[in-house]
Amino acid sequence: MRGRTLRHSRLDSRGGRTRRTANRTLVLAVSAAMSAGLLAGCADDGGDKSSSSGDDKGKTVVKLGLFGTFGFKEAGLFSEYEKLNPGIKIEENVTQRNENYYPALVNHLTTSAGLMDIQAVEVGNIAEVVSTQGDKLEDLSKAPGVKSSDWLDWKWQQATTKDGRTIGLGTDVGPVAICYRKDLFKEAGLPTDREELAKLWAGDWNKLIDVGEDYQKNAPKGTTFMDSPGGLMSAILGSEKVRYYDESGKVIYKTNPVVKQSFMQTARAAEDGLVGAQTQFQPDWNTTVANSKFAAIACPPWMLGTLKEHSKPEAKGKWDVAVAPKSGNWGGAFLSVPKSGKNVKEATKLAAWLTAPEQQAKLFKVQGGFPSAPATYTMPQVLDAKNEMTGDAPIGEIFAAAAKTTPVQIVGPKDQVIGSSLNDNGLVLVTKGKSPEEAWETATKTIDNNLEK
Repeated sequence: MRGRTLRHSRLDSRGGRTRRTANRTLVLAVSAAMSAGLLAGCADDGGDKSSSSGDDKGKTVVKLGLFGTFGFKEAGLFSEYEKLNPGIKIEENVTQRNENYYPALVNHLTTSAGLMDIQAVEVGNIAEVVSTQGDKLEDLSKAPGVKSSDWLDWKWQQATTKDGRTIGLGTDVGPVAICYRKDLFKEAGLPTDREELAKLWAGDWNKLIDVGEDYQKNAPKGTTFMDSPGGLMSAILGSEKVRYYDESGKVIYKTNPVVKQSFMQTARAAEDGLVGAQTQFQPDWNTTVANSKFAAIACPPWMLGTLKEHSKPEAKGKWDVAVAPKSGNWGGAFLSVPKSGKNVKEATKLAAWLTAPEQQAKLFKVQGGFPSAPATYTMPQVLDAKNEMTGDAPIGEIFAAAAKTTPVQIVGPKDQVIGSSLNDNGLVLVTKGKSPEEAWETATKTIDNNLEK
């Protein structure tokens, strides 16, 4: 997405990234003064921008605090809403990186000051907001026209408190597929048909790695099967219901076998040279995209925008999309309405309208954010969608099927911290010569230290 690259965080709950830039690591401490500046539009990342025309005299100005490119303005939704509601003027205040945006948001929620009328929350942070800041936010399940059935059940649940209050309305989701380069697969002697490939690795991420081993035997010079360790692990863990926390809220990442298994699967793929040594969304990774240095990538819908952003023109149409070994999610966000906002009633109406199925479908068609509203999956804007990077691949059908079958995932307060550390303090070490066991030990020590703070 600059697409979506500017909005998720590198390894958040899904796996995740900063909404569209990349990422990454959640900033754990930010001064109150810095926080105030971030949400007021003077972030230190140089990426904040506030939209205002100066002609709002006599109108109610509803302000949105966002991170990265959500696409509402770009898709014309703000203009459309203002025409439908002549007394409303919409402004957005954008901090490009979620790792700058989120600590500021927490600071302002804690003090109930300095908040926009609508505040976005990244999926990797939603559990923490629900559990620690839920009382500061409006119950949007009571907003006019809002029905829980308009959202994927697991998406709705992620923003719902234990006492049944829903403090965020879902925007997009990140159902995972596998994007692959048909030309590189062909050179390596692999099938290029998306359905045939999906059958080869159906039901088991190890089967995907087996295909990677076959690829590397005859790989075009200088290429790897997949782009990065972090991307592979994000996809694997994104298909698991229980990862870092259990249903009671207890941290179990070290004792949950699927977490260590996923880590080791990925680490061994890195050891064997099946994945690149780069960290996703960093400059050296961007270069591997531009120079076609990998043949496959774990691919939520927003990744198509990232590929387009960094690829050379000749890459258009050379990609295809196949169903992933297991359905999973990597990405997404929510809109919340602070109780202390200046225009709570109008903000609630706008949040509900922006996340309604009709608007989600429009947003996908123009900007690529995949809807969290299942009613859109049969709409032409989604069902018949194509992408210039992937030619005639039926991306709407593939991503919709993945979204509908993704497990309802348990997301804990520190999912983003744990996921980021498994990559940044673990898998990265494997690419530098450490053994998977040494990398796991280093990562877990770092995580435990961070969780104690």
